Amino acid sequence: MTTALVLATLLVPLALLTRSHAADRATADATARAQSLAAGIGTALAHPGPGGSRATAASLVTAANGADLPRTSVILADGTVLGPPAQVTDAVRLARYGRAFAYAPPEGGQTVLVPVQGTSGGTAVVHVALTDTQLYAGTLPSWLAFAGLGAGLVLLGLLVADRLGARLVGSTQRLAKVADRLAAGDLTARAEPDGPPELRLVAGQLNHLAGRIEGFLTAERENAADLAHRLRTPVAALRLDAEGLRDPAEAERIAADVAALERSVDEVIRTARKPLRDATGLNGAGGPSRGGAGEPSADLTAVARERADFWRPLAEDQGRTLDFHAPDAPVYVRADEAELAAAVDALIGNVFDHTPEGVGMRLSVSAAAGQEPGGSTADGAGAGSAPGRASGRTGPDAADRTGGLLVIEDDGPGFPEGHVPQRGKSGGGSTGLGLDIVRRVAEESGGRTELTTARRASGGEDTPGTGRGARVEAHLGGPSA
Repeated sequence: MTTALVLATLLVPLALLTRSHAADRATADATARAQSLAAGIGTALAHPGPGGSRATAASLVTAANGADLPRTSVILADGTVLGPPAQVTDAVRLARYGRAFAYAPPEGGQTVLVPVQGTSGGTAVVHVALTDTQLYAGTLPSWLAFAGLGAGLVLLGLLVADRLGARLVGSTQRLAKVADRLAAGDLTARAEPDGPPELRLVAGQLNHLAGRIEGFLTAERENAADLAHRLRTPVAALRLDAEGLRDPAEAERIAADVAALERSVDEVIRTARKPLRDATGLNGAGGPSRGGAGEPSADLTAVARERADFWRPLAEDQGRTLDFHAPDAPVYVRADEAELAAAVDALIGNVFDHTPEGVGMRLSVSAAAGQEPGGSTADGAGAGSAPGRASGRTGPDAADRTGGLLVIEDDGPGFPEGHVPQRGKSGGGSTGLGLDIVRRVAEESGGRTELTTARRASGGEDTPGTGRGARVEAHLGGPSA
């Protein structure tokens, strides 16, 4: 647009100048023809003879006219017109006073008048009339040349602008892709500084920011690994104390718990010391893994049942009921088995940590919308059959791949009004990381978590909206087909 305006500013005046120059040239040529004819007419009419002088003048006028030539006439003093018809106007009368000039008549074109003095009978006037076509001859080709030049310059400008724009847009898109990879967790992504100086500066600063983030995360992970490693010494001491207990059953139970704790500490250390790219779970394209042979998969029913059995002795010691409801068929979800077990432990552990002894809880597993698993089992105190769970499919091939729903409810006071749990913040004196573990596992599987009010009391029927107890729902995505 700017190029077109600049060209218009330059070419329009140039076109008008060309038109004016053509008119001046045609007028000058007509004036020269009129003066040349005036000289011949003056000689022919200076010595009149018996009809011969006027005939000579008429032949000169006839010779001055021709195809594509200006219409040329001679108006004698008595009003006689030699050549093409011409009117005796005020301009002609003015020219008889000895003044040669050119003017633009109302009908258009240009008229040149040259007086012829010294003739018998008075002053004659040479009348040369130019039409608009004759006056502006040669203007159209010049204008077409100017238009072609302008079009060529516009096309050249568009080509140059397209190349410059493509370079700028390409550099910007590459920067955006690097930013997207960094946002997805690929901290090895770096921008190649190219393009205009401003974009090169942005690329350099983006690389600097990525390096700083990678450094901070590396330091944080090393600190976490070191802290976990320090736990090995007290855990080893606990194992030795457990082995020294006199009651073999109690020693075996405590040793199993200590062994589970050791495995958890080792898993923390291994996870913290993984390369950052592996720890973020990125695929080769720089995005989160969503399928393939390396995708994690676990049976939510089996994991939840195993963890419920693990916690049930403690629940019985505290006078709690821990009901577990799940379908007979496996419910496969996209999650690592160890991480899924940690999420279930976090949910059950929160009930123990934030409710008084004797408060019951209910842990349930169900297939996500679209599944129809058959039959359900219930074990634990007060457990009954969960309605609406009927299907005969078993095994991973028969399981629907839409995921599962993990729900825990308790009969405690529920969440404080306006309380939104956040990582590192808790209203109960804890670290606030338990629910964040559940949220992370759910979101990495493609699901979500919801915090609401419990729908029923222990041993009762569903009564939504009673305002008693807390309810946490973890919607887990299923494995990819």
